[in-house]
Amino acid sequence: MANLNSIGLDVEKSKVLAEKLNELLADYSIFYQNIRGYHWNIKGDKFFELHDKFQELYEDLFIKIDEVAERIRTLGHTPNHKFSVYQKEAKIEESSEVSDGIQDVQDTIKSFGIIIVLQREILDLSGDAGDEGTNALMSDYIREQEKLVWMYSAYLK
Repeated sequence: MANLNSIGLDVEKSKVLAEKLNELLADYSIFYQNIRGYHWNIKGDKFFELHDKFQELYEDLFIKIDEVAERIRTLGHTPNHKFSVYQKEAKIEESSEVSDGIQDVQDTIKSFGIIIVLQREILDLSGDAGDEGTNALMSDYIREQEKLVWMYSAYLK
């Protein structure tokens, strides 16, 4: 029992999971801010539909950011909260072009691809650790985001 944390998971495996979840938190945080920029600055004939879609997306990301941070705490670790750390750790880069709807949707799909790959890695790690809480969270996120990738990709065609 000495090597188990307060929720009965291996301490070392929980640490690795928390580190990966902090990477995900960084990516989600940069992604969130990018989407806010798209929402605020979109221009053109697709303004109304994309403005609303980007709002739906950033509201969902806001919830996921909180859930990931709380999961890190549940594992007994501290979620990163500094954008300076997010910028160093995130694989998603800050967007510089935020008013071109087609480019914004392409960047959104690319960002989902980065996040889904990381979440699959976390899913594998959480399965190995017997961490059903993290596993369920990642599984739900992946399923939702795969559908969004399909939908945003269909929008571009």
